[in-house]
Amino acid sequence: MKLAVTLLVFCVAALLALGMVALYSCAGSRYLAMQLSFCAVSLVLAVVACLLDYRQLKKIVWPLWGLALVLLVLVLIPHIGIKVNGARRWIGYGAARFQCSEFAKLALIVVLAWYAERYQRQMPTWKRGILIPALFIAPILGLIFIEPDRGTTILLAAVSLTMLLVAGVRWRYVIPPAVGAVAVLAYSLWHDSMRRGRIFSWLHLEENKSGVGYQAWEAMLALGSGGWTGLGLGNSRQKLGFVPEHHTDFILSMIGEELGVVATLLIVVAFVVIVVCGLYIAVNSSDNFGLLLGSGITFLIGMQAFINIGVVTSALPNKGLPLPFISYGGSNLMMMVCSVGLLLSIARRARAPEIVSSRGEKNEANPFRGSARAVPT
Repeated sequence: MKLAVTLLVFCVAALLALGMVALYSCAGSRYLAMQLSFCAVSLVLAVVACLLDYRQLKKIVWPLWGLALVLLVLVLIPHIGIKVNGARRWIGYGAARFQCSEFAKLALIVVLAWYAERYQRQMPTWKRGILIPALFIAPILGLIFIEPDRGTTILLAAVSLTMLLVAGVRWRYVIPPAVGAVAVLAYSLWHDSMRRGRIFSWLHLEENKSGVGYQAWEAMLALGSGGWTGLGLGNSRQKLGFVPEHHTDFILSMIGEELGVVATLLIVVAFVVIVVCGLYIAVNSSDNFGLLLGSGITFLIGMQAFINIGVVTSALPNKGLPLPFISYGGSNLMMMVCSVGLLLSIARRARAPEIVSSRGEKNEANPFRGSARAVPT
């Protein structure tokens, strides 16, 4: 457990530091100062979450869910929700904004973990495994969907589905609603001219490089021009107005151009290590709530990173999701770092591994205090 915690903290810290350097290089000191303030608040939240007994969250699951629902409704109200590029995703004033769907992600994971632990024996049934969870998953996803924010909807639906499968829901119950959700999403995308255009531009990127596919094409040029070792820190050419949102969703393309393929692959490796360590912590948690909560958080971080990297490399259509711990933005950074704090809380209270002495006796060790010696009889 010590190794998993150490690697998790090291990888998250390394990604945060790289994000600060990349942000300063491609966007300047103003954005860096803002991100540093977001990071400071995030670290405070992470420390609080780490010191908190994660099991106490079971006492406030429904207030968390209710607050997430209220925030998502407020976003849609004119003069309260802030509209940017045709989407209402933020509340706040001026530069102080909060993206409510980021809080909703964590709140829904907590509620699902509590529910699946409480009805663990009944999760294989249709009613407890699919029907009832859908009653508190659907409102959250529906409100995010109509913001509109298709990327976050897909991400959160995938995380919820994965958590239900981990909780013991049978595949034959999962497939019909999953197929139905995909059909609804496909129908929505087909009748949404902007997102339909994004999909067609992704399929035929070179033909649309001066139109809808401009951002993805320029990001590919940035990654390609960086080569193995990059052009050098601060020497990006694509940041000079060629790649829109180069400090948020497409910051990986700037890192690839300035630091090369090597740095890009190290970022991928760091996320793989975070996922492996998160799953190890979840599997070794002291109860099923910790298992499901840790799994949900780990899947959230891993899937969001996978989608962002896929979009930047044109392996996936543009979804508008930030790269965890690296992209500019306070809401996602705070929720992601706070989630890591919850993983550390689960690790602190994980069940101690069994140690077998030379005489065949079993003893338990505290993973945060080193190995315990076997006590002879």
